[in-house]
Amino acid sequence: MMNAPSVRRTGLLATGAATVTVVLWASAFVSIRSAGEEYSPGALALGRLLVGAVVLGGVCLVRREGLPPRAAWPGIAISGLLWFGFYSVVLNWGEQQVDAGTAALVVNIGPILIALLGARLLGDPMPPRLLAGMAVSFAGAVTVGLSMSGGGGSSVLGVVLCLLAAVGYAGGVVAQKPALGHASALQVTTYGCLVGAVLCLPFAGQLIGDAADASLSATLNMIYLGVFSLALAFTTWAYALARTTASSMGATTYAVPALVVLMSWLALGEVPGLLTLAGGALCLAGVAVSRSRTRSARVVAAAAPQPEQTRESA
Repeated sequence: MMNAPSVRRTGLLATGAATVTVVLWASAFVSIRSAGEEYSPGALALGRLLVGAVVLGGVCLVRREGLPPRAAWPGIAISGLLWFGFYSVVLNWGEQQVDAGTAALVVNIGPILIALLGARLLGDPMPPRLLAGMAVSFAGAVTVGLSMSGGGGSSVLGVVLCLLAAVGYAGGVVAQKPALGHASALQVTTYGCLVGAVLCLPFAGQLIGDAADASLSATLNMIYLGVFSLALAFTTWAYALARTTASSMGATTYAVPALVVLMSWLALGEVPGLLTLAGGALCLAGVAVSRSRTRSARVVAAAAPQPEQTRESA
């Protein structure tokens, strides 16, 4: 049983880890936009996964992390196939077929699917604040998407690919949650990344050809995606996910569109309009609502055992 200060510390660490994740995932959109001009979707996905696997494997060796327990492998395998592999390829492909606004709109169905699947398969609670926060954030994502959709075209194929990406993302997150009850965040991330890399090996020829012709900037962006938005961000995600519900973590990712708007403004000089800024503010407000808890919920959380305690006592 954890005392109140320990619960608060665990909650702060989980919130900090989730914050690192959403900031790095938001920065990935800027890097993907650059690298995607010179790398094909499959090649970019494989290159990113290989870089991430090397970094994560090195950390596992330093920390002497062994193989995950057998009970964790079903969740690792499914999340590796759906999220690390399938999602990466179809999202890269879809973003080449539709404008950024349409992609943002369709992919942001993902957190809603996570909430529905989490409630159905994991028994995640669906408190009113979570539902209200997700509704506000989704409205913000729609606003951002509409404000960004004026200059590009959309294809049926692109919309379908983005929808499949959202489904793969949701399925991967829900599959990953039980695995974190048996293995560490680093183990789940490392071996999920390896599964995704194996799935993408058919693109090895494209990766070699694209890398030979790509500029240094594009290649550095791909390396950045592997080191930071994959190896680091997915590990901090898994750490936070082990300490909360899949539904709550999914809602947290609604902060990504707002951060993408800010980063595009600062890094690319893309000045957002008032509608885009309003949508970003809604996204952040919805995340704040969904992450808030009543006093009674905090008391219950203080009395509940934490994931690490459960593994140690098993």
